[in-house]
Amino acid sequence: MLFEYCAENFTNIEAALRAGADRIELCDNLAQGGTTPSAGVIEQAVRIVREHEGAELRVIIRPRRGNFDYSKAEMRAMETDIRYAGANGVDGVVLGCLKRRSKGKGFELDLDATGRLVKVTQGVGEMRGRELGITFHMAFDALDEAEQLTAIDALAELGVDHILTHGGPANTPIEDNYEHLRALIAHAGDRLTILPGGGITAKNAEQVACALGVDELHGTKIVVL
Repeated sequence: MLFEYCAENFTNIEAALRAGADRIELCDNLAQGGTTPSAGVIEQAVRIVREHEGAELRVIIRPRRGNFDYSKAEMRAMETDIRYAGANGVDGVVLGCLKRRSKGKGFELDLDATGRLVKVTQGVGEMRGRELGITFHMAFDALDEAEQLTAIDALAELGVDHILTHGGPANTPIEDNYEHLRALIAHAGDRLTILPGGGITAKNAEQVACALGVDELHGTKIVVL
């Protein structure tokens, strides 16, 4: 079982790795859903993770709180952040872009914007000589369930290797979303990994993993610090 610990700043990374975390998702401002950490935080997190053989570090690329519909300036900022993070030793990035529907309410996958960020990530990986992992974050849960299977197809084609999802509204228990999560996992197959998160702790991780048949889980309390 691979546990991905969602870390705010680098304060608890050492403890999380010692407690059994295998991969770190590095964020700032978790109360706002997570935003891109500073250059200094990224550098220190890389240093800590490198001291633990086999551990990985992915950093969230998100310039602000709120929705995932980004301006041109925000897109340029995220591209710069990806280049910096990749050049300074991270193993992957966590990203995602949506756009407002032209008709009706809500958001849909912004394939062009997400594709731009994926290409930047892939380019950095080629320059480093080592592929960077790419997670599409919980912006996925803002999509209508009817569109999520198509989104999986598109993201797999782009080169995304993980989708982080609660499987339903954020305020619902993870157990209430098992049925939909199973459908997402089955549809993804071996093309990419559906990474369940939100409400998963060290206490219920084994139950969730068994119920869904997965071997990767994500959370801020996925290990006991």
